[in-house]
Amino acid sequence: MATTIKELKCLEEIKQAFPVMKQLRTHLDQETYVELVTEAREVDQYKMYALLEDDIIVAVIGFKPMITLYNGRFIWVCDLVTDSDKQSKGYGQKLLSYVHDWAKLHNYHCVSLSSGLQREDAHRFYEEKMGYDKVSYVFKTNLI
Repeated sequence: MATTIKELKCLEEIKQAFPVMKQLRTHLDQETYVELVTEAREVDQYKMYALLEDDIIVAVIGFKPMITLYNGRFIWVCDLVTDSDKQSKGYGQKLLSYVHDWAKLHNYHCVSLSSGLQREDAHRFYEEKMGYDKVSYVFKTNLI
């Protein structure tokens, strides 16, 4: 099976990624998803790439360039998901490695992300396969 990685730029491509992204972001309906992706692209330089297997989206990653005093110039991975029927084929690793290469090419010095406390398989993936370190906790409060 042939795999390719492609940036999703137009609205139709972004919509095509929704069934896979919905597996990670279960709280979103398609309309809200499209609104958030569109705004994030315009305001935060959010980028979305898909890994396609025989021209079908099987994994998606969303990220944005950032600058903070803690990390300097870095990439924040907002979303990374592989279709549940296609897991354990190395697709997440391919997409994350692609983002690492993109970051180096564009002069960003690290890649950072957060992962839900319950996602222990994902934590093993980040630490054991991708060489990430746990460096902090992420805290959140809802204001609405």
